Amino acid sequence: MSERHKIDARGAYCPGPLMELIAKLKLVEIGDQIDVWSSDKGSSNEIPEWVTKVGHEMGEITECDGYWSVVVIKAK
Repeated sequence: MSERHKIDARGAYCPGPLMELIAKLKLVEIGDQIDVWSSDKGSSNEIPEWVTKVGHEMGEITECDGYWSVVVIKAK
């Protein structure tokens, strides 16, 4: 069964949230979801571009109360 992890990167600027995601992906299992919270609007574009390029899967991107929630699913 897959797990859901959270990275609270609110207040950090690019590439900080992406760097935290890359580090976390090394520690989780295939199929796990990582929910990245970022107050940097650039993350809502930068993270999906990187995820697609390296072959993981995107979940939903949601604009919340002053931040974005970007869900990534480890695929390999």
